[in-house]
Parts: sequence; structure tokens; C-alpha cells
Amino acid sequence: MSSHSIAGEQPDYDFDIVRKFSVMTVIWGVFGMAMGVLIASQLVWPGLNDLLQPYTHFGRLRPLHTNAVIFAFGGCALFATSYYVVQRTCQTRLFGGILVPFTFWGWQAVIVLAAITLPMGMTSAKEYAELEWPIDLLIAAVWISYAIVFFGTIATRKTSHIYVANWFYGAFIITIAVLHIVNSAFIPVSLTKSYSAYAGAMDAMIQWWYGHNAVGFFLTAGFLGMMYYFVPKQAGRPVYSYQLSIVHFWALISLYIWAGSHHLHYSALPDWAQSLGMVMSLILLAPSWGGMINGIMTLSGAWHKLRTDPTLRFLVVSLSFYGMSTFEGPMMAIKTVNALSHNTDWTVGHVHSGALGWVAMISIGSVYHLLPVLSNRKEMWSVGLINAHFWLATIGTVLYIASMWVNGIMQGLMWRAFNADGTLTYNFVESVEASTPGYFVRVIGGAFFLTGMLLMAYNMFRTLSAAKEASAETSATADARTA
Repeated sequence: MSSHSIAGEQPDYDFDIVRKFSVMTVIWGVFGMAMGVLIASQLVWPGLNDLLQPYTHFGRLRPLHTNAVIFAFGGCALFATSYYVVQRTCQTRLFGGILVPFTFWGWQAVIVLAAITLPMGMTSAKEYAELEWPIDLLIAAVWISYAIVFFGTIATRKTSHIYVANWFYGAFIITIAVLHIVNSAFIPVSLTKSYSAYAGAMDAMIQWWYGHNAVGFFLTAGFLGMMYYFVPKQAGRPVYSYQLSIVHFWALISLYIWAGSHHLHYSALPDWAQSLGMVMSLILLAPSWGGMINGIMTLSGAWHKLRTDPTLRFLVVSLSFYGMSTFEGPMMAIKTVNALSHNTDWTVGHVHSGALGWVAMISIGSVYHLLPVLSNRKEMWSVGLINAHFWLATIGTVLYIASMWVNGIMQGLMWRAFNADGTLTYNFVESVEASTPGYFVRVIGGAFFLTGMLLMAYNMFRTLSAAKEASAETSATADARTA
């Protein structure tokens, strides 16, 4: 019997921090995806680059978009859910005292500083690690505090067992700390400028060891922690196979870290390192699909709930996209496939099948599960709006990735087309012109997804305000009784 049931009452959990991070997940989601729609529009209507020169140029807003959706939207979702899950599964309040609010305010400060510095052109020019060195130091401080809070909570748990979701969250926290600190090693030359501590092919390898494992641990392991808690909770069923979840964990974290060099095929990187990355990427398919199957099979006996529960639909469809993008990634890591796909929009489509289909949908489903719990309500203010959001997100994602697949394969074929005399059949500008219809469809897909996020923001604020009114009425009734 657990100490929870012995005590007969729920421990005094810190849900205020979970609520704050949940709200900011939605707000930063709207902001980050609005930036995405703007830069997608710039590729169709180049005049939009000149809105506020030079701050609104594509080259400055693109890193702001990636940082906002990965670290602001995705990061806040990971903080919110990990803080919630670790308390519920360890049956104890968050450890760390002042470090808990520091992780919130510190993380928001990082995001605001990114939104100021990136449009101003202050960048280290490392993809997904563009922020300059003072902000990198703040990120490290916040992340180490996060680790202390998370692992301190596990150390002070009231249960003997550590639930599998916490293994995934824990691996993601440790690995991201190592990746960030090693990749961001710098030589500062001023407050706003620094140079990488590495050079040449070594700098490229460390960058993509970081870049691919930011995908592997930030955007996969962390969100699998979410999946292993919220899918069973929302479905009302136990995890299909607990043994498979443990195998999934160890296989994923031991293999993923080796795959980054597949970003550097046909580059100055030694050939053996490229081949190693390709082989490890192919092997990764097994644990990835094991995890997807485990999540989807959790619905055995609960499939009928998909008809009436759009939150569960978000969680299950996210797993489908996870399966699809983790098949596509290893396939694109094969050198002969990569020769066609590299530097084309196919890569962009692949990234967004993971980013929109997997990361955003599992986050949205988890937040829709969390908000009623945090508001002491049975469900969100409007289940109909969740349903509308689901269809907007799904259609938007499909339009986005299909248009980029078509564009990418077309670009790859145009770039490798030769005339009989050995000259290129098409020049680069012709491939850009041919891509314009696909870029237009992408704008529509992105706009669909953004509209869904706006519905979510409205639904969230109505839910929270209704909860506030209800608690005010309850306290007024209690005051009247005591009077």
C-alpha cells in the first residue's frame, strides 16, 4: 500500500508553478507559430521582409521562430508536465524552494532576451543554439536549477518505485545540460559577441551532435515522458507493456546520441563518422517504433473514447506522427536518399511532421488534460473548441508536410538533372520558382495550425476565469456561513 493511501489525503502539491508554465506554453505557442506563418509568408511574398528593416528580415526571424517553438513553447510544456508528473508519481511536493520559481522566471527571461537579441542580429550562428554567451550562461543556471528540483523531488519521493515517465524526463534533463554546456563553449570578445571554442569540421560535428540530440532528448525523450503519463491517464488504461517501456528507454538513450553525424553526409567530416551516424540512425527505428506501438496499444479496450474525447485524439494522433517521422528520419539518413533530400524542403517537411505532428500535438493534448485538473473542473470550458482545434491542427500539419515533401523531392530532382553535354538542366532560380505553389500551401497549413492555437488560448482563458469565479463564489458562501 502506498503512503498516499495510508495518509488518506493528497499531499500538498505545488500546482501553481505547473499552472504558470501551462499558461505560458499556450502563449509562447501562439507567438512562435505566428512567427512561423510570417516567415513562411516571406518566402511567398518577399516584400514582407521589409516590414521593419532590418529586424523583420527572414534571416533574423527564422532563428526567433525556432527558438520560440522549441524552447519557449516546447520548453514550457516540458517544465509544466515534468513538474506535475514528478509530484503525482512520487507523491511529494517539489523539492528546491526558491529554485522552483527561479526556473520559471529565469526561463521566461531567456525567451524574452531571445526575442530582443535575435531580431537585432546578435547571434552565435549555431543552429538551435543562436543565443549569445550571457544568455547561454543564464540557460545553464536555469537548467541546473531544474535538475536540482527534479532529481531532488525524486530523491524525497514517498513511493519506492520511479515511474517510467520520470526516467525519460530525467534523461532529457541530464543530456540537455551536457549538450548545451559543451556545444556553447565560447570565447567572448564583447558582451554581445563570441566565437565558438571549436573550429572547422570539429565545430560542425559538435554542433550536430548537439543539434540532433536536441531533437533526440529535448523533442523526443522529454515528450515521451509526457506520453507515458498522459496517454494512460486520458485513456483510463494502464500502459500496454511496462517491460517494453523500459526496453524503449534504454535502447533510445543509448542509440540516439550517436546519430548526429547524419546531418553532415558528403561534408568534410571523416567518412567513417558519416557511416556510423547512418547505421545508428537506422537502428534507432526499432526503439522508436517500440515506443509508438506501446503508446497506441495502451488504448486497447478504450478505442471508443476517441469518438467523444478530442484531448485523447490529440495524444493518439501525435503518436502516429511520431511513428511516421521516426521512420522518415532513419530513411533520410541513408546516404543515397540523403543525396537527394539534403538542403531541400523535404528536410523541412520531415522536421515539421515531428514538430507539429508529434511535439505540438502531444503538448496540446497534455495541456488540455492539465488545465481542468489545475482549475478543479471536470473538463475544459468548451470541448467543442478542442474538437475544432484538433481538426485545424491535423489538416494544417498534413498540408504543411505534404507541400514540403513535394517541393523537396522536386528540388532534389531538378538540382541533379543534367543535359547530354553535362551542363545543368535547371538553374537554381528555376527551382525556387517551381517551389512557390508549395510555399503557398505551407502558409495555409501554418495558418490553420495557428488558428487552432488561438482557439486554445481563448478556451484556456475562459476555463481559468470560470475556475476563478467558482472559487470566489465558494469562498463568499463559506464567509456567509461563518458570519
